[in-house]
Amino acid sequence: MKASTSSRVNKILIKTLAIAFWILVWEALARYVSNEIIICSPARALARLFELLGTSGFYKTVAFSALRILCGFFSALIAGCLLAALSSRFGAVRALLEPITSVIKATPVASFIILAIIWFGSRNLSLFISFLMVLPVVYLNVLKGIDSTDPELLEMSKVLGFSAPKKLIYVYFLQVWPYLTSGCSIALGLCWKSGVAAEVIGIPSGSLGEMLYKAKLYFETGDLLAWTAVIIVISAVFERIFMLLLRLIKRGIEVSKN
Repeated sequence: MKASTSSRVNKILIKTLAIAFWILVWEALARYVSNEIIICSPARALARLFELLGTSGFYKTVAFSALRILCGFFSALIAGCLLAALSSRFGAVRALLEPITSVIKATPVASFIILAIIWFGSRNLSLFISFLMVLPVVYLNVLKGIDSTDPELLEMSKVLGFSAPKKLIYVYFLQVWPYLTSGCSIALGLCWKSGVAAEVIGIPSGSLGEMLYKAKLYFETGDLLAWTAVIIVISAVFERIFMLLLRLIKRGIEVSKN
């Protein structure tokens, strides 16, 4: 127990020192360049962040983008799992989806963003792009997990007379879980990056992308770094919460199984 606690403290200490090192590098670089348009100091970026936190528009902007990006993520998560289940059952579905997923993975996200602006406008652009970028990641990971399910477990569930829901929960979910968590971890970062990138190009009013675009337009490096920090923190916090929920669901299933 003590060894485990000591190891955890050491990891936290190492991470803290690493962050402190790069902040010092940033500060040194800012002093060397001595031009806030090119790069502002960490203190200036932090001060600007606290200024933004004190405005009501800040929370509206975060809510605008977060709602759409997360809706895109959850829609893609549900669709990816359902399509993976269908593909594992029907070869025709798998064959039809294979070229689509290949095209989505190979096509530059900027191309999809421009097409989406033409088709749908920019208001819900981040929702569509987040959905599109997350879908193949979730679909392929879940499909691989289903394909890797132990045949002996399936045979055992058949002998024990498991119902379809019971087989889905106690066999497939536990077997697919490592692939699902891996896919979600990648997809969560991807949905924020692609969603905000879409907003920077489409510039929907009241979005995080619009704030980044304005910071670039007026050479407000402090604003640019402050908004970037906000996006990183929100993305990291949501990923931790979501992955924690997945672990709790898995633990609950394992407990009920025993």
